[in-house]
Amino acid sequence: MTQGKKERGTLLKKILITSGPTIEPLDPVRYITNHSSGNMGREIAEQAVNAGYDVSVITGPVNVSYPEGAEIINVLTAREMKEEVDKRAEEYDCIVMTAAVCDFRPEEVALQKIKKEEKHSLELIKNPDILSGIKGNKDIKKIGFALETHNAFENGKKKLEEKGLDIIVINEKTEKNDPFGGGPAPRDYTVIGKKGENEHFEKIEKNKMAQIVVERIGQLL
Repeated sequence: MTQGKKERGTLLKKILITSGPTIEPLDPVRYITNHSSGNMGREIAEQAVNAGYDVSVITGPVNVSYPEGAEIINVLTAREMKEEVDKRAEEYDCIVMTAAVCDFRPEEVALQKIKKEEKHSLELIKNPDILSGIKGNKDIKKIGFALETHNAFENGKKKLEEKGLDIIVINEKTEKNDPFGGGPAPRDYTVIGKKGENEHFEKIEKNKMAQIVVERIGQLL
C-alpha cells in the first residue's frame, strides 16, 4: 500500500530508501522478524527530503513517522519488498538499503494456528536477495547497511564487493553498541567506499549518521 504520495518530480534527484524489518508468517497469527525499528531509514528520509531530494520509502511494519513529502510504500515480507524495489529501481538515482530484511522464511506457512506442542520443527528457506535484482543497473548508486556481530569490517567489505555497492555503512552489535532502536543513544559506525576508503565514526546519534549518509549521496550524484 502506498501512502503520502506526492506529485513526482522530474528534475530532482530521486532517492529510494528501504526501511524497517520484514516479517515472515508462520501461521495466521505468528511470524518471524527482527528488532529493526525503522529509525535509521526515517532519519535518512528526513535528511534527504530536507536536502531537496525526491524521496520514496519502502518500509516494513514500524512505529515511526516518516517525513511529510516522502512517498511511503508499505510492505510486510522480504518478497514484497523485493517486488517493489524491482519495479521501481530504474526510476531512481540512488537506493539506500537500511531495511533489516529477513534472510529466511518458513518453507511452509500453516493455514491454521500451530498448536502448542513439546517440540515443533521449522524448515526455513532462503529469501531472494533484493540487491541482486538491480546489480546490473550501473546507473543507480547503491548504499547498503550491514549489521554484524563479529568481524564487522571484513564481513561488511565482503558484502560491499559481492553486492556491487558504492558505499556500505557497518555497525556492530555488542554489549556496548546496540544499533537497534531510536532515541539519543550514540552508536559506532564505519563507512566503506568501493575504492576501499573507510572512515570510522564513534558515539554519534542516528540523525548525525543520516546526515553523513545524505552528504555521501550528494558526492555520489
